[in-house]
Amino acid sequence: MMEGEIINIAQQAIYTGLLIASPMLGLGLIIGLIVAIFQATTQINEQTLVFIPKILAVMIALLVFGPWIMRTMTEFTTRLYNSINTITGL
Repeated sequence: MMEGEIINIAQQAIYTGLLIASPMLGLGLIIGLIVAIFQATTQINEQTLVFIPKILAVMIALLVFGPWIMRTMTEFTTRLYNSINTITGL
């Protein structure tokens, strides 16, 4: 097996992981920013105020993007399983 093939598989795995996590992380970031701006303008210094909206946003994003995430993971896994013969040289 060539080192290039291993590096390519690792790159695809990292890219797929980032792609799958980006909707939840992005929505959590946006909600966190909105709550932080709200806290700064109203001078409410409650540290726990940001957790509930972020958790709800991530759960909603997971529900909305769940089918896409599952399809992306399935496609990556299928490509990985199909390339086992070429990687091992059998």
